[in-house]
Amino acid sequence: MSEEILINVTPRETRVGVVENGMLQEVHVERASKRGYVGNVYKGRVQRVMPGMQAVFVDIGLERAAFLHASDIVRPPQPAAGEGAETGGGNGHTPSISELVHEGQEIVVQVVKDPIGTKGARLSTHLSIPSRYLVLLPHARTLGISARIEEEAERQRLKEVLTSLIGENPLGYIVRTNAEGQTAESLAFDVTYLGKVWRVVQENIAKAKVGERVYEELSLPLRSLRDMLNEDIEKVRVDSRETFEKVVKFVHKFMPQLDDRVEHYSGERPIFDLYGVEDEIQRALKKEVPLKSGGYLIVDQTEAMTTIDVNTGGYVGTRNLEETVYRTNLEAAQAAARQLRLRNLGGIIIIDFIDMTDEEHRRQVLRMLEKGLLRDHAKTTVYPMSALGLVEMTRKRTTESLERQLCEPCPACSGRGTLKTAETVTYEIFREITRAVRQFNTEKLLVMASPKVVGRILEEESAAVAELEEFISKSIRFQAEEHYSQEQFDVVLL
Repeated sequence: MSEEILINVTPRETRVGVVENGMLQEVHVERASKRGYVGNVYKGRVQRVMPGMQAVFVDIGLERAAFLHASDIVRPPQPAAGEGAETGGGNGHTPSISELVHEGQEIVVQVVKDPIGTKGARLSTHLSIPSRYLVLLPHARTLGISARIEEEAERQRLKEVLTSLIGENPLGYIVRTNAEGQTAESLAFDVTYLGKVWRVVQENIAKAKVGERVYEELSLPLRSLRDMLNEDIEKVRVDSRETFEKVVKFVHKFMPQLDDRVEHYSGERPIFDLYGVEDEIQRALKKEVPLKSGGYLIVDQTEAMTTIDVNTGGYVGTRNLEETVYRTNLEAAQAAARQLRLRNLGGIIIIDFIDMTDEEHRRQVLRMLEKGLLRDHAKTTVYPMSALGLVEMTRKRTTESLERQLCEPCPACSGRGTLKTAETVTYEIFREITRAVRQFNTEKLLVMASPKVVGRILEEESAAVAELEEFISKSIRFQAEEHYSQEQFDVVLL
């Protein structure tokens, strides 16, 4: 599989695209005015304790107070017998939030979820600092291996290598998927690097004031390379000379064997036009996703969940209905997995496949979806297909979706996706006129509304207006306002 990473840099915005076999699979956006906070460590202060929610709000210097749940607070190991984990405190029982923290207390926290919608950032005191092959857990004494490294012999080798490297080191580590097949020297470099970073963080914590950042996650280009650059990536193309130089230094320091994969792109065409990335981003903001067979998906993102509806569209197949449905669902499963990555959709996701009667077909469609999600960097969990043909799944969400990053709610409909009809607004105006004349004494009324609504009132509702004028014994004048939305109107007493 051919895979490339494209890095597009402009003064106020950086974008990273992951292209597999000429098709865009992921896109990440970071703007100078709104850099994400995930991974950053802050010194905060507990603002409000909420025993009913087992949580606290913490001031970390952001616009909104951040949220910290009791289960995300490091607790000292319990002295009781048994194998109580150092990070969680004994028997796994979470004490009352009031026993763990109090209002006004200073606390060191890490952002695990960016502010999303109306919610503040989600925090944890279980700090973690990632490097190329490892994740440092300063408050744990565990040694974990990524579940994606499946071969038992390799897991054992990595465990032995790391055990010999850390010795009596009281810090915990997780071996990342990228570490598979890496030498002891590579892992030793990461252990040393993480040790230095943690010492700097500790120094920063000691002198920081409340609301100050004590550790900052890498910028988007370097973060993307740290997490995604491996032997499978054929090229990393960067269109900015300055960023290219930073990337080269970073790769040379952490992944010298991949030095030759990075190149500066100086072509005339914008880098994101190379594989039609700009067009793909525009398509990813639409609800409808066409399938090659003629079917299509409808992707609906709401506050509670994302739904993906599968439709056959114009696809009629060559054999019978069951075969047509099966082929459409197979293609839809592949497309849905790609759309989740591309649109960065997270939380609860429901996929409504077309009903299939054949049990084997249902299994194959589910298998195709799981296969499509294998290359997804975000953690996903897929549940069996229900009797209604629905697949429930979750995808870990740490940042806003692509749509929420690039778009805002429509000012005309406030994000509902629908507008009241001109007829509905007309009758609302009539009711408002009746209400106004009962409350206030006036001779004339002026109604200002959108041209479409005024046009409808003067043409189709002219008889109703005459009846209304007679009923209230007042004259009504209508005025079209070009800048009014269809739902907007004003009734003015003259």
